[in-house]
Amino acid sequence: MKVSELGEFGLIDLLAKMAYSAQDKQKASWQQLIMGIGDDAAAWYGDTSIQLATVDSFTQDTHFSLGMASWNELGWKALAANLSDIAAMGGVPRYALVSLAVPGHTEVDDVTALYKGMIELAQQFGVAIIGGDTSSAPMVAINITILGSTRGQAQHILTRSAAKPGDKVAVTGELGAAAAGVRMLNRKLQFSPEATACFKKAFLHPYPRIAEGQLLVEQGVKTAIDISDGLISDLSHICKASQVSARIEIDRVPIQPEVKANFGDRALELALSGGEDYELLFTGGTEVIDKVKKAASCPVTVIGEIVADKIGKITLVDRKGKPFNLGKTGWEHFATR
Repeated sequence: MKVSELGEFGLIDLLAKMAYSAQDKQKASWQQLIMGIGDDAAAWYGDTSIQLATVDSFTQDTHFSLGMASWNELGWKALAANLSDIAAMGGVPRYALVSLAVPGHTEVDDVTALYKGMIELAQQFGVAIIGGDTSSAPMVAINITILGSTRGQAQHILTRSAAKPGDKVAVTGELGAAAAGVRMLNRKLQFSPEATACFKKAFLHPYPRIAEGQLLVEQGVKTAIDISDGLISDLSHICKASQVSARIEIDRVPIQPEVKANFGDRALELALSGGEDYELLFTGGTEVIDKVKKAASCPVTVIGEIVADKIGKITLVDRKGKPFNLGKTGWEHFATR
């Protein structure tokens, strides 16, 4: 059946049933919900914590191509990108509002597969999908708003503006595999089954670092950002907001092994500027970083330090301390290409 045959309100009813069938009464999000999909706005009982909100867009032929991913994968990734923003604040995601625009000839099964992908990830973090909007459009556009909260006071929020000279720069996980996945799918590159699965999962099935973001707060980290546009680009956001600079040792950057093995000299570029890894990039004193490394369930790597130099400047050096020129630094909408 086509979406045009089911109709707007039929589609809303279908998606509402899907969202409510996934409710988990053991989770605070569902326990505090008063009214979700079906009215002009959602309503829930608030609490005493600080509230967080973020919104992100996922647009066909800008962020994704229908030929590169399944609808289920699109749903997962669209929600993951938003949840990662909450992770970067050290927050707890609670609710999601989904605005969806699709052409009328879209199959209903495709839209339900999209929602299944979102619901599958939402359930893992106790997030309730509680409303949104649907409309007709020439191409697919997914806009998701996530509402969340913190577990403490204002000083317990991770921000981009608290880095200071002397802080170490660290990152969770490994980098470059998502960018390798983009290149693989766009250029139809052939790799081993293991590498293919690795790159595709990293690009289409990222797992937001929600627990790690909360761990950073618990261990005393003040500054963090998620790596969506590329490590160098996102680090520059921290430096500009904090009015500092950074020095990165390229040989310490944790590049995903399959990326190293299959992309050779281009691996570093993918890790530093490829983006969409959705790992957490953060700064802190040596003692704080050491505590994070001991407590984290994922790898944490120190890759450089914050310095006092020209605001926003990112200096790359090799193992001998010699300057290294990367060229491309990351993704930026509206940039001249």
